[in-house]
Amino acid sequence: MRPSPFNLIKVQQGISWPAIGGQRQFSRQQHYLTCHRLLSSKPSSLPTTATLSGQLQQKQQQCRPLSTSVLYDEPVAEPHLTTSTMTEPGSGSRRRPLYVSATRQHVGKTTTSLALVAGLQKRVGKVGFMKPVGQKSLRVREDVGDENEIGQEVSCDKDAVLVKKHFGLDHLRYQDMSPVLIPKGYTKDYVDGKISQNQQQSQVLNSYHRIAQASNVVVCEGTGHVAVGSCVDASNAQVAAWLGARMVLVANGGLGHALDELELNRVFCQKYNVEIAGVIINKVMPDKYEQTKHYLTKALRERWGPDIPLLGLIPDRPFLGCPAIADLEKMLQGSQLISGQAHRYRHFTIQRDLNLVATSLEVFLGNVHTRDGNRTLYVSHASRHEILLGFLMEAQRLQRQQPSKQWESAMIVTGCEDYTPCTQVLEMVKQFGDSPPVLLALQSTAKVLEELHNYTPKLYVEDGHRVDTAILHYQDYIDFDLLLERTLDDNGNNNNDDDDVKTIMQQ
Repeated sequence: MRPSPFNLIKVQQGISWPAIGGQRQFSRQQHYLTCHRLLSSKPSSLPTTATLSGQLQQKQQQCRPLSTSVLYDEPVAEPHLTTSTMTEPGSGSRRRPLYVSATRQHVGKTTTSLALVAGLQKRVGKVGFMKPVGQKSLRVREDVGDENEIGQEVSCDKDAVLVKKHFGLDHLRYQDMSPVLIPKGYTKDYVDGKISQNQQQSQVLNSYHRIAQASNVVVCEGTGHVAVGSCVDASNAQVAAWLGARMVLVANGGLGHALDELELNRVFCQKYNVEIAGVIINKVMPDKYEQTKHYLTKALRERWGPDIPLLGLIPDRPFLGCPAIADLEKMLQGSQLISGQAHRYRHFTIQRDLNLVATSLEVFLGNVHTRDGNRTLYVSHASRHEILLGFLMEAQRLQRQQPSKQWESAMIVTGCEDYTPCTQVLEMVKQFGDSPPVLLALQSTAKVLEELHNYTPKLYVEDGHRVDTAILHYQDYIDFDLLLERTLDDNGNNNNDDDDVKTIMQQ
């Protein structure tokens, strides 16, 4: 094993133990327990420095290194599951939690978390999930708990809502899955002393222990890169340290840029003594997949050693980045989908399907007729009533002439804030039978086009097709056997210290 980069093992602020030679550091929970037992001993019974050093040396020698295996050469086939692979939740067989954090925004962290939950469910049974610190929340009704809690309206991070509803995690409460939310003004309140780090830590730990008691393994999803949340002393790295979790770092494809970002985030994890479970790389160019896998595996092994493996390499799938009409309605604030509600989750490839209408009606109709109703996202100004009417007439013509063929095009009508669309035309759109999607946007044409090209769609529970597609795509390229090894303590056992740590923190 390579020597630890740390000379000191941090237990709590102001308390540290010397690292032992080149041996792997044992877990944060074990240090915490050792520290507590020593501090709670009678003065006469405190061990000498020599005795303590010997006890620590003996403890370290009991630990064995984890497997040094690297990424598989081919996608791993799902193992045949037997009853022996499943464990009863709360039976003392829980593993160390996994904490998923990205190197920056929009790299597929939520998609990765969904894939991990799905794959782990098949292998260990009940999986817990939480987003310890969230930002964007939804109002939902609690469906787990006692009679006073069920039916109560609570705020929960939108990603936690997605995971709970998609996987039917009926053993978890919304409030536990999203213990800390950071709304507008939260940072000011923290700086003013209205909120303390201890309060946040207590909320996170109490929620985690309830989830862990009901689950066989817990997946935590962070917010952004590992330093996000530092402004309130609750960064992803700090929260992972509170939980004793191992970090799964997620980065986008490539080599140099990915390694630069990974190193930056790894160093921040080191600051809080957070161990890295491994790395998952998203959006890898398919034609460079083998090359990227070879060099990333080699680079990680040479720079970080065998203890931080490449857990997965996901080839890019453009469909996952294609927004649906529902995404565009949320993106364009104040917009309204006035028709085609049944097709709100139809997806469009912006680079291929977008078509700005800046021609005469005759030329536009020729274009529509040529495309024969195939998937196109037209953008037209609200002053062009004839374009909107022509769009509807062509859809009606196709339905009449080819009943079996589905009209797949949609239209965004821009500039509705400065130019009110004709009321009669809007009524015709609403009364049109099985009308195609027409989205009224307040913004100017230039602003709409800018936002369309810069938008990164998110996953929503209502868009089940894209969520399922993402999970199935990712699962085939993640080494779940190696991932499960990384949830074990350094001595190869499951984590059994959770209850002791919980008891101590309540004292």
